[in-house]
Amino acid sequence: MTNTQLRWFASTEQAAWVEQEAPEPSGSDKSDSPAKANKPNLSITADQHQILEGFGGCFNELGYEALLTLPEEERARVMHALFHPEGEQRFSICRLPIGASDYALEWYSHNETDGDYAMEHFSIERDRKYLIPYIREALALNPELKLFASPWSPPTWMKFPKAYNYGTLRWEPENLAAYALYFVKFVQAYKEEEITIHQVHVQNEVVADQKFPSCVWTGEQLREFIRDYLGPAFADHGLDTEIWLGTINAPEPWDEWLKHKSSDHDAFAGVVLGDPEAYKYVKGVGYQWAGKHAIQRTALSYPELRYMQTENECGDGENTWFYAKYVFGLYQHYFTNGVNAYIYWNMALAPKGRSTWGWEQNSMLTIDPGQNAAIINPEYYVMQHFSRFAAPGSVRVGLKGPWSGHSVAFRTPDGGVTLVLANPYKEKRMLHLDSGSAEYAFELEPESFHTIVLGP
Repeated sequence: MTNTQLRWFASTEQAAWVEQEAPEPSGSDKSDSPAKANKPNLSITADQHQILEGFGGCFNELGYEALLTLPEEERARVMHALFHPEGEQRFSICRLPIGASDYALEWYSHNETDGDYAMEHFSIERDRKYLIPYIREALALNPELKLFASPWSPPTWMKFPKAYNYGTLRWEPENLAAYALYFVKFVQAYKEEEITIHQVHVQNEVVADQKFPSCVWTGEQLREFIRDYLGPAFADHGLDTEIWLGTINAPEPWDEWLKHKSSDHDAFAGVVLGDPEAYKYVKGVGYQWAGKHAIQRTALSYPELRYMQTENECGDGENTWFYAKYVFGLYQHYFTNGVNAYIYWNMALAPKGRSTWGWEQNSMLTIDPGQNAAIINPEYYVMQHFSRFAAPGSVRVGLKGPWSGHSVAFRTPDGGVTLVLANPYKEKRMLHLDSGSAEYAFELEPESFHTIVLGP
């Protein structure tokens, strides 16, 4: 395997993203190679699975407000690291809210004119202050960046009760048709700003009845809205923006949910996708949070669709290595169960990451105005281990052996392989890797993350 270039990057809590000395393959002339004497405990197989569409985060107002406190040169460095195709993260697909998310500076929608079913007063004027500049900075670095959007709440006058938080969409034909038009207007308005919305997901967290902007849907309501209103509206207006069934969550604790529903696959994806007229409009399914319990069943049931993890679980604002280990497991779980893309939540926040409604959450970067610099948090490195070398168009390949439960591997467009794995244990462990052409031995530090790049 003399034509293979191997690079190895490791992260521990004490030293993150450090390139290690690459081991010699057992097929070389080095007689002391430890790989020769040990049976592989991880093998890369010829099996091929889903195509990778990429990684990203969400554009939110509080994130951009934090970034604006940085000196211009430092903000440019951060944005380059996140979005440039040769940066540290190389983001290729990102999310934005339709109206206020729970990380907006205040609650709003794009049309609060009561009874405006024709959407004559629809406006994205507010987005021109915080979201559109943020997105344009990213697009300037990566013009191929894909965008998907979802509302946290419809306009208040379209809901019962009439409020951003809590409640449901008023289920009247005139109201439903107007809400479908609301989505159409959003896509069209962004197009006028020369920003393409590639996908819309019908609702953020369909079962979240929250004190922040939210709206509860049943699977039957999603089916009817997509089938009878949203799908036809997009077709009538000639939009090529994809409609996704997302973002599906389920309330914790999971066992309480199961007392009422057999699973969120059966209650949502099964209901919607089982209807041929609704199915024809749906291009993919987005899962987040407790939706992780349903991704396997849905992907097995509808392997022809695409899947996305749409919002990384967001912690408590402490940004610990302990939580980063948990998050690594989420990446591994979702990719092993079929997602094509993984989306982080807030890319950057002020210290503690406090929302306007009081919840402190983790972020990849903390922007401390007193330091004039971005502080890199552990989950930044978790993302980097996956996103740095696994480019869009890569194909997830099979793994077997004891380490496969902590690993994900992608065959990249250039024919190489990117292997990402964690040692979750409190002691050093040996990885004996069979790449298919040679064997290698790696000593993995305790509670560490690794990216191993095998060239073509």
